[in-house]
Amino acid sequence: MEQKREDRVGSLSAALMQARKLLGVRPDLAEEQAREILKVMPGQPDALLLLAGARSAQKDHEGARAILERLVADNPKMAPAYVGLGSILSGLGETRAAIAAFSRAVELDPRHAAAWRSLGDQYSTLDDEEAADRAYANSIKASVNDPQLLTAASALCENRLAVAERLLRDFLKAHPTDVAAMRMLAEVGARLGRLEDAEMLLARALELAPSFTPARYNYALVLHRQLKSVEALEQLDLLLKQDPASASYRTLRAATLVRIGEFEEAIRAYEGLLRDHPWIAKGWMSYGHCLKTLGRSEEGVAAYRKSIALLPSLGEAYWSLANLKTFRFRPDEIEAMREQLKRSDLKDEDRFHLEFALGKAMEDAGEFARSFEHYANANALRRKGLDYDPEELSGHVRRSKHALTAQFFAQRNGAGSQIPDPIFIVGLPRAGSTLLEQILSSHSAVEGTMELQDINILLRSLDGPRKRRTPADYPESLAEIDPERFQSLGEDYLTRARIHRKSGKPFFIDKMPNNFQHIGFIHLILPSAKIIDARRHPMACCFSNFKQHFARGQAFSYDLSDLGRFYRDYVELMAHFDAVLPGRVHRVFYERMIAEPEREIRALLEYCGLPFEAGCLRYYENDRAVRTASSEQVRRPLYSDAVDHWRNYEPFLGPLGASLGSVLDAYPGAPAF
Repeated sequence: MEQKREDRVGSLSAALMQARKLLGVRPDLAEEQAREILKVMPGQPDALLLLAGARSAQKDHEGARAILERLVADNPKMAPAYVGLGSILSGLGETRAAIAAFSRAVELDPRHAAAWRSLGDQYSTLDDEEAADRAYANSIKASVNDPQLLTAASALCENRLAVAERLLRDFLKAHPTDVAAMRMLAEVGARLGRLEDAEMLLARALELAPSFTPARYNYALVLHRQLKSVEALEQLDLLLKQDPASASYRTLRAATLVRIGEFEEAIRAYEGLLRDHPWIAKGWMSYGHCLKTLGRSEEGVAAYRKSIALLPSLGEAYWSLANLKTFRFRPDEIEAMREQLKRSDLKDEDRFHLEFALGKAMEDAGEFARSFEHYANANALRRKGLDYDPEELSGHVRRSKHALTAQFFAQRNGAGSQIPDPIFIVGLPRAGSTLLEQILSSHSAVEGTMELQDINILLRSLDGPRKRRTPADYPESLAEIDPERFQSLGEDYLTRARIHRKSGKPFFIDKMPNNFQHIGFIHLILPSAKIIDARRHPMACCFSNFKQHFARGQAFSYDLSDLGRFYRDYVELMAHFDAVLPGRVHRVFYERMIAEPEREIRALLEYCGLPFEAGCLRYYENDRAVRTASSEQVRRPLYSDAVDHWRNYEPFLGPLGASLGSVLDAYPGAPAF
């Protein structure tokens, strides 16, 4: 009798193993095998689980769901059945039901790493980043067995990063090829902002274990965050070969395509993603960003509204509508924002986005006092979450004036790459730089790209990945660089920028405004490049920044006094470069461009060494992709409304005027510093 039972168990195991092998290649045959088992052993749980998997692989998701719902009802402690049900529910767009299924699975089996990872994916779909991070951390914990690694994983789950780092470094000293420990230490590094360290650890882990899929996804994410978009896409292509339906992989791939300016392909990627996963609120918002960038405003508005319908608390979607600048909120949308602000559980990020959006809504209604109140609330909340020290730029200006003298540049005359392709537009945000880019990119010889990060990346690379530069190292450290290195750095910049050049035109624009801090470095590595300073009245420019929420950077813009000091430091630094490199920078004043556009455009083209083309006067007919907050405004002819609009808020801007001081009085000139 015992022998017969063992034979039956052995036959069942063999039959199940054969069906599992077939599932990935011939799900129809796997279904036949599962049904044969069920004829002999009706209700056998593992066979039912395989049958559900086979039906799902053949696109019969409702059939698979029915099988799995019956299975978990009859076997309430079968964790794999809940995992299977969660996967089906996820594919059907029932995110909250999927979360319930995956949560039950990890409750039954806390060591089920795949269930934790899937739970994290579902929370990401709902934009609950805290819950997603906890689930992903538990996935890492569940994937290790060593007691020391379990302790480190527990510390990682509890965000005790210093403890986790110490334990993991000690473990890797004794076990230098343990890929699980490498992945965990990389996660610690990523959370601490040490992305280069995380990248090296993950690259080594994949070298040792090429099939380590979770590490490969982490690697793609770290590459994306470092703006290594081509490399990130390579990793994502490998991941998508294994799992072409993954919402996480597809979302990151679409975002990476946006990063390199492949907007048409990004739109196709988002459309495919949202067709299969129409409940992803932030996916609709990102899709709206792409549509807006290409000038498809009505479709963009519809996408933003879809994201709000899916997630009414998503303040960033409301701000995205406001950030179109030409958009006007309906009364019901204004009321909906106010209702969201009454919630006690609203995240700060959603709250300040809603405050910015309501500031714009009240501004459009001419209610300037109420508008300023919302803008002030938004900025105070945003500023609270930032580690910004205004002395950092002030110190940089002092050191630049001391180190980067006329003699310094004269001694390095002839250094750098002589290729003249780049045209840099610098200054403060909201000073008219997008307008200048649109005008120049309407010329047959000039291509507009985006705000490139490459100058900052090159500066971070000067001392190699291991050394952490302190503020005092730069710009003094430029004196230590050999002239030959300046040429290679210029060539590196041109190589990095190549991916953003799509048209083959001889010149291209880098519109990163903060590059004004690096005029000296740009001159040394690219002495033939053109540099244009976009400048606007200090009160108008600074208040326009105060009204704006930036996706990243520009931490100076969330306090009126910080803004005034930043503008003052900017004017002082540019005045220094005017003195030591006379004629190197061409300045365009926004107000003069509005008043006499043809004269200013002719002077601009002459500085760039370009013949006049009438198309530059009709820049608003240019249908190129525009990625900044002014994307809709630069698709219209010049108008003077914005020049003095700040005066509607003048009673509230005392701290800004006081902080600007003599710079305000001297505009459009510069005071003697």
